[in-house]
Amino acid sequence: MRYLLGIDVGTSATKTVLFDENCQAIASASEEYPLYQPQNGWAEQHPEDWHQATVHTIQAVLTKSKVPAADVKGIGLSGQMHGLVMLDEANQVIRPAIIWCDQRTAKECEEITQKVGANRLMEITANPALTGFTASKILWVRNHEPENYAKCRHILLPKDYVRFCLTGEYATEVSDASGMQLLDIPNRCWSDEILEKLEIDRALLGKVYESPEVTGTLTAQSAKLLGLTTATVVAGGAGDNAAAAVGTGTVRDGRAFTTIGTSGVVFAHSSKITIDPKGRVHTFCCAVPNCWHVMGVTQAAGLSLSWYLDNFCTNYKEKAKLANVSFYDYINKEAESVPMGSNKLLYLPYLMGERTPHLDPNCRGVFFGLSAIHKQADLLRAVMEGVSYSLKDCQSILKEMGLEVEQMMACGGGSKSGLWRQILADMFGCSVKTAASQEGAVLGVAILAGVAAGVFTDVPTACDQFIAQDESCQPIAAHQDYYSKGHVLYQQLYEQLQNQYRLLTNL
Repeated sequence: MRYLLGIDVGTSATKTVLFDENCQAIASASEEYPLYQPQNGWAEQHPEDWHQATVHTIQAVLTKSKVPAADVKGIGLSGQMHGLVMLDEANQVIRPAIIWCDQRTAKECEEITQKVGANRLMEITANPALTGFTASKILWVRNHEPENYAKCRHILLPKDYVRFCLTGEYATEVSDASGMQLLDIPNRCWSDEILEKLEIDRALLGKVYESPEVTGTLTAQSAKLLGLTTATVVAGGAGDNAAAAVGTGTVRDGRAFTTIGTSGVVFAHSSKITIDPKGRVHTFCCAVPNCWHVMGVTQAAGLSLSWYLDNFCTNYKEKAKLANVSFYDYINKEAESVPMGSNKLLYLPYLMGERTPHLDPNCRGVFFGLSAIHKQADLLRAVMEGVSYSLKDCQSILKEMGLEVEQMMACGGGSKSGLWRQILADMFGCSVKTAASQEGAVLGVAILAGVAAGVFTDVPTACDQFIAQDESCQPIAAHQDYYSKGHVLYQQLYEQLQNQYRLLTNL
């Protein structure tokens, strides 16, 4: 039996899962580490923490499974995107990594737009200059920490720093590199034009691979430390959402997935590159060679639910205990007791501003239509419907771009709710299914490692064979009609409030 390791270098923890050649999980382990916020709006982590967590979790799964080292054929890496890791000439980390959610680079985004041009930036990188992306972080270090920039010899993304520690190779792959704002997205290579205009030396960047390609093998030191062999290959891997796409089988046209985690994502596969000129959604290279994906993001999806439950539903935990049911089973039952439309109550889920479709940091959450008849459960269902309307906004842009979705997979914590999946099916107008495996990104990169190691022929074939579907919700025509009308009103509310949000910010 041959085995594969999937590793996800997340923001809160690194998770490692060992799979057999039939993509069955054999053992798993995770290790947490801190996030540092030295100033308001800043977010940093120590790259060494990611490497140590990777080492410890690989050691743990190998100890649990007792799999012979020679039988582990490949390693796939997934991880948080957009982070900036800088190494000096001795390959030492120069400063803590500035990670994806850091917001210090607004002026650098203006600098990028001015130097490259807004339209040209969209044509090459498929996205407007964004504070989360890596290019603006590089410019921030150059502008504010010139002594650190002068020391820099290598720039890596979070998972690619772990790759370097394992293999000694300075490398990345197209899906994660897409979020740096330095990649020519249509041509899947570094953009000499962008690098020249931003005055960034191409020698600082690693070699770009496709996601299922071999980027290196374990060094003798890493193999000894991990209990593996130097024959173990390390695949390109993928950014977290591109990896989740493979892990849910979203690898062919007409397929998409929705994630309801802290934030929400609607992600569609495409064999042709399609760019939204308004920059409302991200277009990135995906983990399938010569294919792309388009992705819309809702800032506060599961966050909206947890915010409401934590602040207004503390009694639900006691009620669930008395009813002898789980907390989430109880809240789903409560929401199901409310009719579609939450008794004419709408929720705008803009607790953290919004990304898609508005690109508006000033907008904030709203309950619209509150009356004396509304109770806890009405607001609870309204939150679930409001988040779904926001995800419908994302799907609507994909349709506008010509990406027709026939099958939507659901993942993330919110996907465990049958009610929430049904609401999504009714709003999207297509089936919403779950995958039998809940491993998502780690399974996705294990499949990429399997292709790299020659265990599987290619990514789509492996997904067809090993990604099994579990539950399915079909759209209900009467519900579709109601939610279609509700979505129009939902969209009008933002239009009416847009200027008021700005005034509120400046109040």
